[in-house]
Amino acid sequence: MNPNNYCVIMAGGVGSRFWPLSKNLRPKQFLDILGTGKTLIRHTFERFASVCPIENFFVVTNAIYKDLVLEQIPEIKEGQVLLEPLRRNTAPCIAYANYKILKRNPNASVVVTPADHLILDEVKFLEVLKEGIDFVSNADKLLTLGMKPSRPETGYGYIQVGRKSVEKLSDIYPVKTFTEKPHLDLAKIFYESGEFFWNSGIFLWSLQAIQNSFNKFLPEVVALFDSIFEDVDTENEQTAIDRIYPECQNISIDYGILEKSDNVYVYCTEFGWSDLGTWGSMYENSIKDDNQNAIQGDNVMLYESKDCLVNAPNEKLVVVQGLKDYIVIDTDKTLLICRKRDEQEIRKFVNDVKITKGEEYI
Repeated sequence: MNPNNYCVIMAGGVGSRFWPLSKNLRPKQFLDILGTGKTLIRHTFERFASVCPIENFFVVTNAIYKDLVLEQIPEIKEGQVLLEPLRRNTAPCIAYANYKILKRNPNASVVVTPADHLILDEVKFLEVLKEGIDFVSNADKLLTLGMKPSRPETGYGYIQVGRKSVEKLSDIYPVKTFTEKPHLDLAKIFYESGEFFWNSGIFLWSLQAIQNSFNKFLPEVVALFDSIFEDVDTENEQTAIDRIYPECQNISIDYGILEKSDNVYVYCTEFGWSDLGTWGSMYENSIKDDNQNAIQGDNVMLYESKDCLVNAPNEKLVVVQGLKDYIVIDTDKTLLICRKRDEQEIRKFVNDVKITKGEEYI
């Protein structure tokens, strides 16, 4: 295993679109949402553990999730959990990890991954990962993994491939454009063109290449982290991070760097990927019965119901009759019944519940 390989797991999100199962104090990355016996962040850690040494993992998360991370990934040490005092999107999150790695190994190759993605073909994924790391090692190149679309999806960002593929690497192309979550008509055009791939949000680069890009496109963020570099990996680190983080620009790595750079490439592939961002994506990736119902829960009984997603605690008896294309999520305190096509309203429901019923339900 290459000692220069590092993995950064981004695990600070609240997963509000998976409410009411996902809540502020235990969001979806810390749940066994797939019913496999392992949480999503545990799956993520194990996925990369054959490529990156255990001591080279960093998990960037909100301060309130520190204990959850250490509980679910006991192999890592406390100093490998990087605590954000508040959420500032993915660019400051990645910058923090960069400076932590820079203190230890300036020659590092880094893979950055969300904590809550589904990957079905792990063997193919590891092949792609190893080729991708080889491509970016010791090079001024930024690489993202692009998934071949299986439908005109409006919930994902898209990457348009550029001119012919990189020599000897037929699946890696320069990036031509990024497009965020298009409307359905445009998504259909993207899907049919064959030139667009879903943006997985999994990135690979050398530490030097991403630092060069931060210097060029986000110098204000660099200046803030430069000012505390002496505190990194010392007892003063958290105090220093807590001081500068509120000053960091709230911006994604996509908007802040990737869309502006001319050295960004995409590895076009497919390995059964989903970002599991919504209950709809959960339904698409679940085993279904003869009526196309996806059921999680040992005591769920459906009658005259089709194309539904039902998630309930194993100990609770749930009987559903006469529903079609619905999401039914039952928890200890909350029951959600929502049309699948209207699941984008869940964020509104969460906001309304917070205002009218209080924090205990979210």
